[in-house]
Amino acid sequence: MSASFDLIVTIVNRGVSESILKASKEAGAEGGTVLFGRGSGIHETKTMFGIPIEPEKEIVLTVVPGAMTDKVLEAVVGAGDLDQAGSGIAFVVALKRVAGICHLFKGILTCD
Repeated sequence: MSASFDLIVTIVNRGVSESILKASKEAGAEGGTVLFGRGSGIHETKTMFGIPIEPEKEIVLTVVPGAMTDKVLEAVVGAGDLDQAGSGIAFVVALKRVAGICHLFKGILTCD
């Protein structure tokens, strides 16, 4: 039997990723990876001395078993207030193949 995994991608304002990671772990995820980026949205353009500044973002990548996706996504949305405009975005990408985390399943499932 082969396991299905999803990638939850969460993009939030700087300083919010710790809340996202904590909530996802409490919901059952093993952890996540935080990347830093810049974003620009129609409501986020700020200037300094007349020069536009693109806001800093944190991108949280969380790989979870497919059966756990909804629970972790719900926790992430709550922790990041993602139901509020301008708070960020989260989306799910189905993963075709995963390597490196199969040890979590103690031989019950195999990963391609």
